[in-house]
Amino acid sequence: MVGAAAQHDFLLARVANELADRLGIVQRRFPLAVNVGAHHGLLSRRLRGLAGIERIVDVDSTAQLLTDAVDMRVVADEEALPFADASIDLIVSALSLQLVNDLPGTLVQMRRALRPDGLLLAALLGGATLHELRDAWLAAEAEISGGASPRVAPFADVRDLGGLLQRAGFALPVVDSETVTVTYADPLSLMHEIKAMGASNMLVARRRQPVTRGLVLRAAEIYADRFGAADGRVPATFEIVTLTAWAPDESQPKPLRPGSAQTRLADALGVKEGKLKE
Repeated sequence: MVGAAAQHDFLLARVANELADRLGIVQRRFPLAVNVGAHHGLLSRRLRGLAGIERIVDVDSTAQLLTDAVDMRVVADEEALPFADASIDLIVSALSLQLVNDLPGTLVQMRRALRPDGLLLAALLGGATLHELRDAWLAAEAEISGGASPRVAPFADVRDLGGLLQRAGFALPVVDSETVTVTYADPLSLMHEIKAMGASNMLVARRRQPVTRGLVLRAAEIYADRFGAADGRVPATFEIVTLTAWAPDESQPKPLRPGSAQTRLADALGVKEGKLKE
């Protein structure tokens, strides 16, 4: 299992490098960090050795994936984190949170586990991910069986994630997204890689009937017709959403009360102030 994951971790590697770069410019000490949904430990290996990070605990629900963990490891469900309140300085997560059933509840647990002014830095797949494959499956299934089933799991919308961070009690939340397009020789190659990445559809609401060869081939045909390039290759979109937020602390900057400004906006902009025309 670990070997298969490592052979198809190009997206995880990209995200791990990005998170490491972001942490590299944070001038803070993080004596204890936790990697939630550690997979086979790739992100932790990228972070180990960064200035300020001393110990990393890898957390995953699959014990086999944690065999590559170098430091401490914990087998636990991401939705039932076994950490005391205010016990962790940094929580990171790479391409794992989109798989949890209760994302708001998981964010609340993370916020509680962080010490005051502790940092959450996480990347997950956003709503535009694999939209080409989703459209092809829906069209093929509607054509062949007269109905449709969610064959591609839904992903969180970037516009909603900032609100979830605020609801969970985080301070200074920032959410940004990046779209990565990968090309494959054909749609079947894409489907094979998704399965190898462990990102197959896990929705309870999906149809339980076995997928027929005819349905798979028809979905592949529609995919190639709608999205294929002139050279025959097909694109696949991955939207990577990055969450940055802090556990509240008195030392953090806070917005001023409305009406408490000491300087007029017109003076700051160097313009003349006047009334609006009615």
